[in-house]
Amino acid sequence: MSYGPLPKKIEPRKLAEWETALAGTAAIAAMPRLASNLVTDEGVVDVDLQFAKDEQNLCILTGHAHGSVLMTCQRCLEPVKVDVNAEFNLAVALTDEQAKHLPRSYDPLIIETDEIELLPVIEDELMLSLPLVPYHDDCSIQTSFGDAETARTQEEKPNPFSVLAQLKKADKS
Repeated sequence: MSYGPLPKKIEPRKLAEWETALAGTAAIAAMPRLASNLVTDEGVVDVDLQFAKDEQNLCILTGHAHGSVLMTCQRCLEPVKVDVNAEFNLAVALTDEQAKHLPRSYDPLIIETDEIELLPVIEDELMLSLPLVPYHDDCSIQTSFGDAETARTQEEKPNPFSVLAQLKKADKS
């Protein structure tokens, strides 16, 4: 198993033949598509990947990535800490046609050359694990705006339609 910084580029088929495992951290700042959904691009994500060949002789990539990110709470619009946990279960395919014939238990990892960049693969899986609507479990939503005096005077104003209610009562009698 290789520990430390993750390589920028990998050859998935060679790593699968050697049954290689990689573990390390990936900076959120190095994943611009993920960072565009976040409040800040600070922090890292821990990544643990295993490359192997399955019983059908397919090159597979399994593992997980986890960490914490800051997103905008959709209730109060303040930053909220969200734990992300992405699971990898990918099979290498060279073409779209080959990807169609993969077992349903695998998601396709389509590669056009022997070497691919690793961070975009991790970034894709992390983006899929983000919540659609992030929010605090206990955020307090502000329901009245302005000072308390203005709210009280609004309550004390007479209802202009109260006259109609009185006419309706008089009509029934």
